[in-house]
Amino acid sequence: MGHIAEAALGQELLLEGLLAALPSVWQHHAPTTPLYAVLKQAARREVEHLFSASVLDPKPFGPFGELLFPYHKMGAVDSLDLFGLDELIIFSFYWVNRRRYRRVLDVGANIGLHAILLSRCGYEVRAYEPDPQHFERLQANLVLNRCTVAETVNAAVSSRTGTMEFIRVLGNTTGSHLAGSKDNPYGELERFQVAVEAISPLIAWADLVKLDAEGHEKEILLATSRTDWTKTDALVEVGSASNAAAVFEHLKGIGVGLFSQKRNWQPVCSLEDMPTSHHEGTLFVSSKPQMPWSWQDGEAARTATAVTTEERGR
Repeated sequence: MGHIAEAALGQELLLEGLLAALPSVWQHHAPTTPLYAVLKQAARREVEHLFSASVLDPKPFGPFGELLFPYHKMGAVDSLDLFGLDELIIFSFYWVNRRRYRRVLDVGANIGLHAILLSRCGYEVRAYEPDPQHFERLQANLVLNRCTVAETVNAAVSSRTGTMEFIRVLGNTTGSHLAGSKDNPYGELERFQVAVEAISPLIAWADLVKLDAEGHEKEILLATSRTDWTKTDALVEVGSASNAAAVFEHLKGIGVGLFSQKRNWQPVCSLEDMPTSHHEGTLFVSSKPQMPWSWQDGEAARTATAVTTEERGR
């Protein structure tokens, strides 16, 4: 084996090892921890090596198998940014919980990376993406990766069904959003109408939600009730301090648990524990007593549920 091939294999194995190790070091996932800084740098280096090319070249991606994900520019950001450490943490959560959840709602599917990996875990997937340009790339990437069972919808998700104005931020199309979701859209903008679907029937279908709505998470989450969370969990990106406050007040008020990557997935006890931007990581919403980071957690939860059900039947 030549030196170049050996180096490539080493980088592939390093990324595979990182994905495998992330669930076991969940107590160090906060962006302020020393381990996070080291892993973030290592992950970026390996991702740049594997996914910088625009050619169709499959790359090993840990337990998910070979991944075809051509390089794509989205203004000032690119497809490499979709493999950041926070995203790798979420991907590892998908994999370790692949026998816990069955149906996943992907809100803000972008160009399809989450939908592909969710499909590789064996989940039923419904992926919502309102931007027609991203949606076209999403569908193409699903076809490239033979993800034929994922359902895709060219629409946004909100508190109601209908149409809304969508703002495409040309300098960073990953930051495009429904009008009113962000206070000061920046740079050159395009505005057009998009379809929106209400969260209520969608959350009733799903048992896991990945919610990346670019500031619209407040409207979506405030439209949920305690009943919506009896069997459904969510991974949420919170876009602002005001959204964090509103989400905290509503979900705490209806008795739903919050767990913050900012606090190494410990329960959110005060508003200060809430993330206020993607820089502070993800928010996990659940009625579970803790965030599940191993299959053993799932076995314990199922055993407790079975015992409770049996006792109710007596």
